[in-house]
Amino acid sequence: MRHFALCFAVLLAACAGAPPKPPAAPQARIEQAVMGDTRVGTYVSVPRGFDTSSYWIEGPDGLVLIDTQFLPSSTVELADAAERLTGKKIALAIVLHPNPDKFNGTATLQQRGVKVVTSAQVAALIPEVHKLRTQWFYQRYKPDYPKETPRPEVFGDATTTLEAAGLKLTAHVLGPGCSGAQVVIEHEGHLFVGDLVANRNHAWMELGLLDEWQARLATLKALNPKFVHPGRGASGGPELLDAQAAYLERVRAIVGEAQPKGALDKPTMARLEKAIQDAYPGYGYPYFLKIGLPGVWKALAAPEQTPEQTPAQTPAP
Repeated sequence: MRHFALCFAVLLAACAGAPPKPPAAPQARIEQAVMGDTRVGTYVSVPRGFDTSSYWIEGPDGLVLIDTQFLPSSTVELADAAERLTGKKIALAIVLHPNPDKFNGTATLQQRGVKVVTSAQVAALIPEVHKLRTQWFYQRYKPDYPKETPRPEVFGDATTTLEAAGLKLTAHVLGPGCSGAQVVIEHEGHLFVGDLVANRNHAWMELGLLDEWQARLATLKALNPKFVHPGRGASGGPELLDAQAAYLERVRAIVGEAQPKGALDKPTMARLEKAIQDAYPGYGYPYFLKIGLPGVWKALAAPEQTPEQTPAQTPAP
């Protein structure tokens, strides 16, 4: 009995000193029925891919994908999951705007025989955006990052109807907002809006185009959608459009109170970040504020007067 007790004590000591098991690797989140509609599914990438949402719509003859993911490995996982869960093949994929988490998986899908399309306006911006983002991300993610410029096909430069998989989808071609150009897909009350809406996540405001963004949201609200599917965060109802508009207006107010002028310095940047995070506690991707606030600051900054323009030095007529 003493021998057993001694062995048991040694075993307990060994267990107590054993290193804890590493946490399980994050997994992509997949939902086959979004907002109760079994025809709509979503794939949300792991945080390494920025928790990016892509969607599929199931039609009588196949699937339509909305956005192609940031990492090609995620694109493969998205496509495999959609086809496995529905038993149908992907007939078409649509890129909503020129951001890498929307277009990076283009070539991966094309290699599977999937037609990938976007508007002429979005396609025209992809090469420049890809060049910049490759400088940011390629070394960090290679080989899981496209080196060649993604080249989706162009469906046109105006709002139109896209037909695929037995579905008819309205592709709204819109102007700048979170990106330099936008496509929004509408289908039977569902609105797929990309990063024009970030539900409970900080917005990607790099371009600083708050007025244009608000105009896009007003256009979408006028469509009276039943469901709104964002580029990041959970799907919801039309209240997501109102929440996004309120967020942008709050950001404008916070930045405006700092009386933007000249370059945005680090202390002011830190104060703005804190004020916005305090206004929206728990929102994901606060890092996006570091990317977006300089653009918002620049857009709101009053143009500086040169000495020749100042009233005191303007010659009398």
